[in-house]
Amino acid sequence: MPKPLGANIWVVDGPSVSFYGMPFPTRMTVLRVSGGLWVHSPIAPEEGLLAALDKLGPVRWLIAPNPLHYLHIGAWAKRFPDAVVWAAPGVAARSAHHGLDFPVHRVLSDRPHSDWTGLIRQKLIPGHDLLQEVVFFHDATKSLILTDLIENFEPGKLGRFMKLATWIGGVQAPHGGTPRDAKLTWRDKPAAAAAIGEVIGWGPERVIMAHGKIIEEDAVGELERAFAWLS
Repeated sequence: MPKPLGANIWVVDGPSVSFYGMPFPTRMTVLRVSGGLWVHSPIAPEEGLLAALDKLGPVRWLIAPNPLHYLHIGAWAKRFPDAVVWAAPGVAARSAHHGLDFPVHRVLSDRPHSDWTGLIRQKLIPGHDLLQEVVFFHDATKSLILTDLIENFEPGKLGRFMKLATWIGGVQAPHGGTPRDAKLTWRDKPAAAAAIGEVIGWGPERVIMAHGKIIEEDAVGELERAFAWLS
């Protein structure tokens, strides 16, 4: 069910999905903007969840924030045909590569659409061939919404194999970060560092990510620590 984090912002934790044979928990973030719902990284649609969202407002925007988070967008687009689908660069190509039809959509960039300008900021973090992620900042609650740029798995909630894998990957709470494989394959660190520096300058007080514990304390300090590898 949607869990409120403040005025007009909710997260929903969904079932795990298999990623290279490992169970990854899923999470979507929902913002209410101008009376409609902005849905980031939609999880598997379930009737109870959809009914709960109906009480919050009409679903108007569906966001696929990077080329790894698009699996359920098609099902949501069919359920909410009036919603506008927005996707990061590379999402549609990766979907096609895996034999999945991706719905008609608009491509996300650094520039917020007029529907949420002044309410939600956004920034494309460049420099990686796969992990082209667009991050968002909800001004009203000072919440930074990431997807995979930081993962923060809680060891107590993991099985033995995932506990070892996330420790090796450098993505365990309370000191999660960018997955080690992404760090090693990032081709343009200066470009990413400049973009991340701008994002940190927004002054987040909370960091929401798709996988792991939400950061609620010293968000700026934790971001600086997690992205120190870019310097």
